[in-house]
Amino acid sequence: MKTIIDARQAVIDFLENLLNHRDISIIKLEKTDNSWHSIAEVFEDDSFLRSMNLPPKKNKLFYEVQLNKELEVERYERMDTYTP
Repeated sequence: MKTIIDARQAVIDFLENLLNHRDISIIKLEKTDNSWHSIAEVFEDDSFLRSMNLPPKKNKLFYEVQLNKELEVERYERMDTYTP
């Protein structure tokens, strides 16, 4: 049986590989009948500022990730905003 800790780690591993970022936090994770639904907060350097050699500023992005009961990603999307 897959636990919430397993689901959390699966989401983080997926986003780290997809986005090549390490600054990821899971801010929502819930189990439904046959899947896990999560919201992750990702901090990304502002590429424009970086290209201009200016001090970096972190942008906060949100991703929704849905896993099946085997912890395989079924769906993900970047969200414009997140309001709990």
